[in-house]
Amino acid sequence: MILKAKHNIIIYNFFRNYAIRKTNKVFDKVFFDGNFEDKNKPILLIANHVSWWDGFWLMYLNRKMLHRKFHFMMLENQLKKFWFFNYTGGFSINKQSKSIIETLNYTLDLLKDSNNLIIIFPQGKITSKYESNIKFEKGLDWIIKRAMEIQILQVVNLVDYFSNPKPSLYVYFKEYKISENNKNIDQSFQQFYNQSIEKQKLKAF
Repeated sequence: MILKAKHNIIIYNFFRNYAIRKTNKVFDKVFFDGNFEDKNKPILLIANHVSWWDGFWLMYLNRKMLHRKFHFMMLENQLKKFWFFNYTGGFSINKQSKSIIETLNYTLDLLKDSNNLIIIFPQGKITSKYESNIKFEKGLDWIIKRAMEIQILQVVNLVDYFSNPKPSLYVYFKEYKISENNKNIDQSFQQFYNQSIEKQKLKAF
């Protein structure tokens, strides 16, 4: 049986505000780069997974731009260890258990509500930010093929110092439109990731 997302108003609001304060304190600036037309549909957000910070950055993005109820898929053993994330929208997945089907169906149910944002890190684990080949775990295509009336947002988070003593956060985002895209989601994300890296290189000059 999976751990379904909960939203305790005290814990949820604490982490939402903490994400804003902590990001503003640690990073010199936060830059958003992309276009997204909000069509008042549920949002499936797909992002690279490079650090402990990822969830906080996406909560920051949600607070500033998307304005949805925050949900995210998290490994079951990690969610049990950090139980408080369950009260901020975290729900579990166990890739070694039959409950994985329950998790996928639960995700589809969440994607029926236009107020919801569901975050998936399809790499399935934290990887080095220097890893250029983004490898997706199975399951994401299954969700996308069955979800109805959703918007899919691809996000790439990058951090650079350049000439500043404090790092800046660069959030690149782009909508993935199934009807207009002849690439699989993993191919599309890899292309978008590569484009984001090239854009980031130009900022150093």
